[in-house]
Amino acid sequence: MVTMTKTRVAEALFVSDLQPSQPLSTPLIQAAVDRMIERYGADGCAARMASEFGDHPDLAVNRMIWVHRILGTTGVA
Repeated sequence: MVTMTKTRVAEALFVSDLQPSQPLSTPLIQAAVDRMIERYGADGCAARMASEFGDHPDLAVNRMIWVHRILGTTGVA
């Protein structure tokens, strides 16, 4: 994984297809982050995340809480 700020990693994980209900591992999370950065670019991930906050703020807040919980417990970033 390319060295990125925690913010960029959080944005990429936010827009990934990973779900809170699935078993996660550090390699799985890193691969998902890498795929999103490759697919959308860092700015694209931020834009998609911002769009979700505009369209579905209640869901987006819960997803971001999950993202930060995952990043805090796995050491990804």
